[in-house]
Amino acid sequence: MALEHSDVLRAAHLARLGLASQDAEAYVEDLDRILAMVDQLQQVDTDGVAPLAHPLEATQRLRADEVTESNQRERFQQVAPATEQGLYLVPRVVE
Repeated sequence: MALEHSDVLRAAHLARLGLASQDAEAYVEDLDRILAMVDQLQQVDTDGVAPLAHPLEATQRLRADEVTESNQRERFQQVAPATEQGLYLVPRVVE
């Protein structure tokens, strides 16, 4: 599928990009090369190849899930403007 000058201008208009008509010709050539590469990739046989989330077999090192701070809820609620039954009271925002 070959792109034309008008196709690039239409795509630029739809994407709300300011593209001068004289600049569109360079984009036609660039996009043609990109689409040719996509066509070339479409021809590669990928049967039996599992999809990857990442090209490397990396595992994420996770820290131990341990509590590292003490519960200071009572201390924080003592300085809060308004609390009730352990909850912070805030002004109504949405009517």
